Amino acid sequence: MNKLVQRSFLNALGTVVYVSAVAIVMQNGEKIFGGKSSIVGPISFLMLFVLSAAITSSLLLGKPLLMYLNNQKSEAVRLFIYTICWLALAVVILFVTNLR
Repeated sequence: MNKLVQRSFLNALGTVVYVSAVAIVMQNGEKIFGGKSSIVGPISFLMLFVLSAAITSSLLLGKPLLMYLNNQKSEAVRLFIYTICWLALAVVILFVTNLR
C-alpha cells in the first residue's frame, strides 16, 4: 500500500476513533458526571469543543502542513485529499449502517 494512502487511512481512523469516544462520553454524560445543573457543564462542553477542534485539526492537517512547508507540496495535497476521502467513506458507512 502506498505510504500516503496508509498514512491518510491512519489519520482518518484516528479521527473516527476520537470522535466516537467523544460521542460515547456525550451520550452517557449524565450517567458519568451526574445530572447536576451548574456553570461547569457549559464550560466543560465548550472546552471539549476547543480540544476536539485542536485534536482533529492536527490529525487532518498536521502532517500535510509539515510536508507542505518542507517543499513536498504535491504529496501534502494528496495526503490531505486521501484523508478527506477516507473520512467521507467512514461517513457513508456510518449512514448506511444506521439506516438499517
